[in-house]
Order: sequence, then C-alpha cells, then structure tokens
Amino acid sequence: MSVEQNEYLDTTTLFALAEQAVAQYPKNYHGQIKLLCQSENATFIVRTAEARYALRLHRPNYHNKQNIESELHWLDALTEHGIAVPQAILSTQNERVLTLQLEDGQIRYAVLFNWVEGDMPTTEVDPTAFQQLGQITAQLHHHSKTWQMPATFDRIVWNHDTMLSAEGHWGDWRNATHLDAKDHGIIEEAIGVIGKKLANFGKTPDRYGLIHADLRLTNLLLQQNRIGVIDFDDCGMSWFMHDLAAAISFNEHLAPAPQWMENWIEGYEREAHISNEEYALIPTFIMQRRIQMMAWVGSHAQTEMALSLGDQWSNESVRLCQKYLNGEMPVGL
Repeated sequence: MSVEQNEYLDTTTLFALAEQAVAQYPKNYHGQIKLLCQSENATFIVRTAEARYALRLHRPNYHNKQNIESELHWLDALTEHGIAVPQAILSTQNERVLTLQLEDGQIRYAVLFNWVEGDMPTTEVDPTAFQQLGQITAQLHHHSKTWQMPATFDRIVWNHDTMLSAEGHWGDWRNATHLDAKDHGIIEEAIGVIGKKLANFGKTPDRYGLIHADLRLTNLLLQQNRIGVIDFDDCGMSWFMHDLAAAISFNEHLAPAPQWMENWIEGYEREAHISNEEYALIPTFIMQRRIQMMAWVGSHAQTEMALSLGDQWSNESVRLCQKYLNGEMPVGL
C-alpha cells in the first residue's frame, strides 16, 4: 500500500494558503504569519498586537472535514471539563474548519486555534515529567469513558489491522528505512502474538475508546501547576493503554525508557486505575506501537523526524521484537 499523506506543497504555496485562511477571520485575528513547524501538517503562528494563535493547515489524504469537526467537538468537551486544550476560532462565515482552494482544484482544510501557553518538556528533563504525562492522560481517559459523543462523531480507528497490516493507515512496516528483509520473520512472529493477545483482550468500553493516540512530551505544555495538551490530529478509537505506548514513541530502545514508563504509570495511577488485564498487556501495546512507527517511518522517510532516527533504529526495533517474544518488556537496552 502506498501512503500519500505527506505535504508536497512548497513553502511559498503554504504561506499563500495561510494568508488565504487568516483573511477569512475577523480583523482582530489578522497579524504576522510565520511557519512554526511542518512535521506532517503545517502549523503557523499568527501574531497580533494583543495575542498569538496557531493556524493548522491539514496535509492531504488523511482527514476529511467531518473527521476534523469531530476532533473539535472533543476539544470543546474537554475545555468544558477544565482541561487546557486548543479551541477552534470561528471565521467570519461562522466556520471552524475552512476549505481552501488550490489553483489545480484540490483543497486543504485549515483551523485557527487559540494559543495554549506553557513550556514543552523533553526527555532531557527530570523523568517525573512523564508522571505529569500519565496524570493528564488518565484525565483524558476518564473524560472519554463518560462523554456522550455526538451522533455525527467520526474519527480514525487504531486497531491491530489499521496499525500493523500492509494496508494500515501509515503503510507497511516492511518499508521502514534500513530494515533488512531477513528480519521480516521475527517482526511477523511478534505481530502474530500481538494479534492473538489483543483479540483475547477485546474492546470493551473500560479498555477501548476515544484516545489522543500521540500523547508524547512534545504534545504537553506545562505552566506552573497547569498541564496543557495539544495536537489531537491523530485522536481516534483505540485501546486506552495505547497512549502509554505512544508516550515513549521512537525511544523505546533507549536506556531510560523503563524509567519513563514507570513514571508514566505512577502519574496515571494518581487519577485512574490500570486493571491487571491492561497491565499484563503493556508489553504488547508497546511492541505494537513500535512496529506501527516502523510503518510511519517507511511512509515518511524524508521527514526530519524519520531522518533523525539514524541507520540503527530499525535494527533496534528487531531487537525489541526478540525481547518481546522472549517474554520480556520491550523497552531499554
């Protein structure tokens, strides 16, 4: 399966789209536009004399308009619940998801958000940052389990097949860079074990529901005692403990990973309880996520993130698969 979700527009075209988008908001939202980052979606910072805002230009072939509106519904509900998350701003036409037209007739969706204040922690800081990450994740899960979704709610589904099959949302893990074909067998064996365990585990509402699905430290903002969460672009339906696996994405093989995981669990348990059945499957969720990210690396090989992983990341993934098959936790050295 060929996954064509990467943004192919050049910076000049993206800036023109950003200007087209900002022009559709009331004048008090007009200001200086600067590209903040382009990992998958392009995110711009819009600065006015009074405030700053985040403009997200969606990449092609990932979410439709209803998917994005559904994300915004959850953000509304989380805000009402007292959790600091981005809030979409209405255009002059009372739209929250703008449809922007390219010269060739293609479209891009755009959303302008208020700015969530805070500092982004990194893996270089005190590992207890992962306690805060686990704590806020538990709050999101509690809300998810009690929130009544609108009838029109429609978000991406992250199940075993959509993560790890050759037809998965992010493509085929076999396309991961620097992966030797001779190592396919051990990964396939791990996938088979993962699939059987998750089939037995099931998808009852106490263990499967709406999650962030990419809640890493890079999507956490800390301001004094307030924790903000950003980037719900991947939010969808999956197992709640997938969020633990997502918390250490790309870094499962590093020496501090076991400590990060333990801190996450400690923070989570302050707000909610991880059942014995969920706890027993933590190695499975971590291994599933790692292989899912192999698919992402394969379909996003030219992105800065994928290139930064170097030429040993796939080999480390194979090593973690072997640990998993040996009955060990697939983290650390």
